[in-house]
Amino acid sequence: MTQHSGLTLERWREFSEVQRLLMIGNEMQRARSCLAAAERESLQRCYERVLRLTDLTASATGRDGMRKELLRWRDLIAALFLATAADQEAHEQALRQLLLLSPESARQIPLLGLAS
Repeated sequence: MTQHSGLTLERWREFSEVQRLLMIGNEMQRARSCLAAAERESLQRCYERVLRLTDLTASATGRDGMRKELLRWRDLIAALFLATAADQEAHEQALRQLLLLSPESARQIPLLGLAS
């Protein structure tokens, strides 16, 4: 994983919580494209980056409730990463749940066609 490999916690803390969530969401969107194109190897790399960014975000947040929810959400992504078959529906539900962690990021849900 070369992308984000040099990203430090100090640098990640410079971004707002909403920016961090949206950057994780951006990586989930990349993974969504890989799902559509059935590119399993690329999908795995996207999930690795999502896990890395989620770990950084959990470490950077000062709110215990947010950290708890992020780590719970991370478990969903870890399950998708370990799954033997790609699951478009589970992926989209996970992306939606991520965006719901903040009112500002939740505004992206209808734009991405993720409205339940």
